[in-house]
Amino acid sequence: MPTLDRHENVFVLDLGDGENRFHPDWIAAVGSALDEVEKAEGPRALVTAATGKFWSNGLDLEWLFANADHYQDYVVSVHQLFARMLSLPVMTVAALQGHTFAAGAMLSLAHDFRVMREDRGYWCLPEADIDIPFTPGMSALIRARLTPQTAHEAMTTARRYGGADAAASSIVDRAVAEADVRPTAVALAESLSGKAGNTLGTIKSRLYTEVLTTLRDTTNPMG
Repeated sequence: MPTLDRHENVFVLDLGDGENRFHPDWIAAVGSALDEVEKAEGPRALVTAATGKFWSNGLDLEWLFANADHYQDYVVSVHQLFARMLSLPVMTVAALQGHTFAAGAMLSLAHDFRVMREDRGYWCLPEADIDIPFTPGMSALIRARLTPQTAHEAMTTARRYGGADAAASSIVDRAVAEADVRPTAVALAESLSGKAGNTLGTIKSRLYTEVLTTLRDTTNPMG
């Protein structure tokens, strides 16, 4: 399960050491961590990291197939997580040490910045290959955070981007050696920790008004 630690002005949210799929309990734990970050005072920033082979493999499809009657509520909770991260009133950096797929890739896009391992691991939106269409909220988030050309390629071809390719396509901001992923993310977050506060939250909310409105639609989240 996710854990939260603080190192001076930087909160580090470790998503876990497995596939870090979006089980409802996992989503709730991440939400509680974000509550703590948001309630803190003074300079602060957030790094979302993980340990092991994966940063996040996305939706918990096993749980979802076993609980199909909760599908809409589950999608709403995922959208709420994306919206929460996208509008958080602190600077956020995703430290992508491993595979970042599907909804996990979308969660990374909800961060302000991304640092990825350069030599191994893929960032991928596989929905075209696994026959699961993007929801309107997911599409809005991806299109808002990637260039039109990259969004089109990533969404329609399910391309797997390594670190260097992801940096070249502006999916991530930096691609570095494995040992440098988390330290680079923490250093970047620390440099931006003084931005935290209501003004930053307002700027983000107005910057992504349309995306947030779509993500927060609870009546027809699947379109």
